[in-house]
Amino acid sequence: MSQRLLKINESLCIGLHAMVFLAKIYPEGKTIKELAHRVKASPAHLAKVFQQLQKAGLVLATRGPKGGYILSKPPSDITLLEIFETLQQPIKEHFCLYPEPVCKGTDCIFGNMIKDVTRLIKNYLSQTTLEKVKIVF
Repeated sequence: MSQRLLKINESLCIGLHAMVFLAKIYPEGKTIKELAHRVKASPAHLAKVFQQLQKAGLVLATRGPKGGYILSKPPSDITLLEIFETLQQPIKEHFCLYPEPVCKGTDCIFGNMIKDVTRLIKNYLSQTTLEKVKIVF
């Protein structure tokens, strides 16, 4: 499986946006249908995303007429990296842009640039909590 510098799939995109929305209304929750409407996603797809987030302990499901999902902890305690790595995969700092490396791996055409950019992205995601994200819904 090839890796890219930064790969954001649809599940991650809608999951991040839905989590940011829940952070803005914390400690209130919303149903999957309401969240899907907010982030313009299919309720079925968002439900699968939230199953992963619940399994990772980032959201709690509530039942009943006012049921839905709520954040499992305050927005200041959930980082974008936790969501990213739950819905996608861990960010590795060393990889090749080629699906199958061509060189022997001792030096890269790009020098340390790819490693540096990857580190910057990972640092940003690890230091940015849901509380810090500035977005208007």
